[in-house]
Amino acid sequence: MYEVIGSPTSRAFRVVWMLEELGQPYKLSPEKPHSEVVSALNPSGKIPILKDGDAAIIDSTAILTYLADKHNALTYPAGSIARAHQDSFTQQILDEIEAALWTASRHNFILPDERKVPAVKETLMWEYSRGLKNVLRRRQGTYLMGEEMTVPDIILTHCATWAKFEGFPTDNEELLGYIKVTRSREAFQRLLPKKK
Repeated sequence: MYEVIGSPTSRAFRVVWMLEELGQPYKLSPEKPHSEVVSALNPSGKIPILKDGDAAIIDSTAILTYLADKHNALTYPAGSIARAHQDSFTQQILDEIEAALWTASRHNFILPDERKVPAVKETLMWEYSRGLKNVLRRRQGTYLMGEEMTVPDIILTHCATWAKFEGFPTDNEELLGYIKVTRSREAFQRLLPKKK
């Protein structure tokens, strides 16, 4: 059984969603960043962490990719052109969407007060909106890669929730239609009571 260490309201949600999609048993161990347990497994103190036996894997995207490859689901085969396109979606989402959200979060509640720059949020919202349009312009069907959900769909859907939490624009009609589909998946619906 896998163990997911981290708060269900953090990026750990991506990992438990992936495990629900895969039908794999797991235990969720709620921990906050920089807790003693987390820091012992990840020197940066960040969550989530996936325990697979004695191995501890850090970084939500690395974990999603590992699980997808291991279980041969929600991904295209490594070394294929389709996988290269899938990985490029993943990297674009991390670079153009998640980076703006993560910077906003740091300036909102993570950085020391003397390091916070609240005025940066307006620029970050502009970057997020532009990045979102760039990603959605590449969308190839119901999901980003076509008619099958893959790793970047989990990341983008989670980012949409994060954006709402951060007060970023939530009026992109294409995104709203897209997340209506991704959030209607049975695996996602099973997680809603666990997210509290």
